[in-house]
Amino acid sequence: MGVPQTMIALQERAAFMKESLQKSQTITDNMVSILGSFDQRLSALETAMRPTQIRTHSIRKAHENIDKSLKAAEVILAQFDLTRKAEAKILKGPHEDLESYLEAIDQLRSNVKFFSSSKNLKSSDGVVNHANQLLSKAISKLEDEFRQLLTNYSKPVEPDRLFECLPNSLRPSASGSPKLQGVAGDSGHHVKSPNRENHNGNKGLEAAVYTIPTLIPDRVLPLLHDLAQQMVLAGHQQQLFRIYRDIRASMLEQSLRKLGVERLSKDDVQKMQWEVLEAKIGNWIHYMRIAVKLLFTGEKQICDQMLEGVDSLRDQCFSEVTVNSVAVLLSFGEAIAKSKRSPEKLFVLLDMYEIMRELHSEFELLFGSKACTEMRESAMSLTKRLAQTAQETFGDFEEAVEKDATKTAVLDGTVHPLTSYVINYVKFLFDYQSTLKQLFQEFDASDPVDELANVTTRIMMALQNNLDGKSKQYKDPALTQLFLMNNIHYIVRSVRRSEAKDLLGDDWVQIHRRIVQQHANQYKRVSWAKILQCLSVQGMGPSGSSAGMTDGGNTNSNISRAAVKDRFKTFNVQFEEIHQRQSQWTVPDSELRESLRLAVAEVLLPAYRSFLKRFGPMIEGGKNPQKYIRYHPEDLDRMMSEFFEDKTWNEPKR
Repeated sequence: MGVPQTMIALQERAAFMKESLQKSQTITDNMVSILGSFDQRLSALETAMRPTQIRTHSIRKAHENIDKSLKAAEVILAQFDLTRKAEAKILKGPHEDLESYLEAIDQLRSNVKFFSSSKNLKSSDGVVNHANQLLSKAISKLEDEFRQLLTNYSKPVEPDRLFECLPNSLRPSASGSPKLQGVAGDSGHHVKSPNRENHNGNKGLEAAVYTIPTLIPDRVLPLLHDLAQQMVLAGHQQQLFRIYRDIRASMLEQSLRKLGVERLSKDDVQKMQWEVLEAKIGNWIHYMRIAVKLLFTGEKQICDQMLEGVDSLRDQCFSEVTVNSVAVLLSFGEAIAKSKRSPEKLFVLLDMYEIMRELHSEFELLFGSKACTEMRESAMSLTKRLAQTAQETFGDFEEAVEKDATKTAVLDGTVHPLTSYVINYVKFLFDYQSTLKQLFQEFDASDPVDELANVTTRIMMALQNNLDGKSKQYKDPALTQLFLMNNIHYIVRSVRRSEAKDLLGDDWVQIHRRIVQQHANQYKRVSWAKILQCLSVQGMGPSGSSAGMTDGGNTNSNISRAAVKDRFKTFNVQFEEIHQRQSQWTVPDSELRESLRLAVAEVLLPAYRSFLKRFGPMIEGGKNPQKYIRYHPEDLDRMMSEFFEDKTWNEPKR
C-alpha cells in the first residue's frame, strides 16, 4: 500500500511543476513583447533627434574654428608687430643701443622662422623676404660695429705697462748683473755670463707672479662676444675671422716692436760685433718671456672669451694673430743657433736654451691646438737646435784650449790669460749645472752628472797640456817651473773654491797639489843649486879636493885666500843676477809666494851664514873686504823678500 501512495504523491508534484513552468513561460513571453515595444519606441526617438544633434555639433565646431582663427590671427598680428619694432631698431643702427640692436636681430630671426613654417599664409613669402633683407643689412652694420669697436679698444701695449706686469726681479729697474770676464791670449775673446745674476735667480722664477695685462677692457669683451656670435649665426665666420686677425695681429706686432723686437737674419747676426750681439741676445730672452707669459697669454684669454663656443674659429684666429710675432721671435733664436760657433757664445746659448725650456709648458698650453701645430713644433725645434749647438760648442772649446797657439808669453811667469779664461769658463759652467744636465739628457741617456764631470776633466787636461807646451817658450828652466807652478796652483785653488771640487773629487785636488809642489821643488833645484855650490867647500882644496880643517875648525888648511875671494865674488855675481831676474818674476798668490821665499831662505841663509862664519875672517883681515863680502845674511833676507813681486830694484853697492 505504501508504494501506490508514493507514486500518487510524485504525480501530483509533477503536475504542479508543469503548471508552474507554463505560467513562467507565459510571463516571459509577455516581457519579451513589452521590451520589443520599448526598442521600437527608442529607435523612433533616436531617429527623430538625429538632425538636432547634427546641428548642435556643427555649431560647436564652428565656434571652435572661430576661436582658433582669432588666436592665430592674434599671433600673426603680434609677429607683424614685432617685425615692425625690430625693423625700427635696425634702421636706427647699433650705435645708440647695441644691446637692443642685437635683440632686434634675434627677433627678426625668430620671425623668419615663424613665417617660413606658416606655408598656408599667402603673404608669408613676402614677409620672409623682407625680414631676410633686414637681417642682411643688420649683419652688415654689425660687422662695421664689430670692426669699429675692436679697433677702438685694440691699442699697442706700451713697454712700461708690460714691465709692470713682470715680477720685481725681472723688471728693468732691477740692479744690473756684473759681467765677469777673462781674456784668451791675443784673441781678445771674453768669457761672459751676461745674465749670470739673473740666471742664479731663475730658480725662484717658477713661483714668480706675472700679471696678465688687460688687452681689451672687461666691459667691452661681452659686447664683442655678442657681436661675434651674431656674425657666426649669420654665416659670416670668414668675415669675422678676417676682421679679428687683421686688427689683433697688427696690435700684437706693434706691441713687440715698441718693446724692441726686430727681425734679424743669419747674415745680420754674423755681421754684428760680439758685444752688440750679446746685448741683443740678453734682450731677446726678456722679449721671449714677456711675449709668451704676457702678450700671447693675454691674447689667448681675449680670443677664448670673445669667440667662446666657436672652437674651430677661435683656434684659427689665435693662430693667425700670433703666427708672425712667433716667427720673428723664433727666427732670431734660429739665426743665433745657426751662426758661427765660438766659445764665448756657449753661455748665451745656454741662456737661450734655458728660456725655451722655461717656456715649454706655456708653448704647449697656448699653442696646443691643431691650428697652432707649426708654431709649437718650431719652438720645440729651436730648443733642440740650441741644445745641439751648445753641445757642439763644448767640443769646440775643449779643442780650442788644447790647440791654443797664442805666442804671447807671460814674461814674469805669472798665471797665463788662457788659464784664467778657462777657469772662469768652467766656473760659469757650474752656474748652469741643472741646465747642462738637462742638455746632456737631450742626446744621451747616461748619467748627466758623470757627463759633466767628464767634460770638466777633459777641459782641465786640455789646459794643462797647452800650458806644458807654453812653458817650453822660456829659456830659463827656473822660470819654466815657476810658470807651471803658478798656473797649476791657480787651477787647484780655483777648483777648491768652486763646485768643481765636488765634481772632480778630492783625489784630483790632492794629485794636482803634489804637482804644484813638484814644480816648486824643481824651481829650487834649477834656480839655486849652482849658487849653493858656491857656498860649499867642495873644489876649494888642491886638485879640487875638499878642504881639511885643523885647530878645531878655526883655521882652514890648504884653502887659499884667493880661492875664498873667488867664491865670494862668484856668489855675489850669481845672487845679484838671480835677484835682478827673479824680482821681476811674479808669484801672484801671497801664500805661495811667501812659502816659496821661505823654502829658498831655509836652504840659502844657513849655507851662507856657515860659509861666512868659516871663511869671512880670511877676507876681513885683508884690503877692501866689502869688495868680496858684499852681503850680510840680513841683506840677503831683505833682498829675497823682493823676489816674485814683478819689480825692478836698484842693487845696493858695497
